[in-house]
Amino acid sequence: VQLQASGGGLVQAGGSLKLPCAASGRTFSSAYMGWFRQTPGKEREFVSSINWSGQYTYYADSVKGRFTISRDNAKNTVYLQMNSLKPEVTAIYYCVADSRVIWIGVDPAYWGQGTQVTVSS
Repeated sequence: VQLQASGGGLVQAGGSLKLPCAASGRTFSSAYMGWFRQTPGKEREFVSSINWSGQYTYYADSVKGRFTISRDNAKNTVYLQMNSLKPEVTAIYYCVADSRVIWIGVDPAYWGQGTQVTVSS
């Protein structure tokens, strides 16, 4: 699976961004998809994930209620809608995929190149 994330940018606190991640490869529709993020000096951390059908979604406690993950298997794309953005979510966001459940402590098999999200105060 090849992953191409986009949609990052500079936004003011309280604003919104939607990150799409386009996937290619035959296994997309059967893969768990998700997002991690990383800030300088810190390890990459789990943000959110979704199962192949979209029935099950998972979120880090820090983003619950503000971020929403979804996927469109017909378009081979997973989305991360981020609302009520705060400066502390500034990071590089990576799209990920794996045949296993993607959760905290899991190192997904496939990683995209990352997209920078910067929230100004």
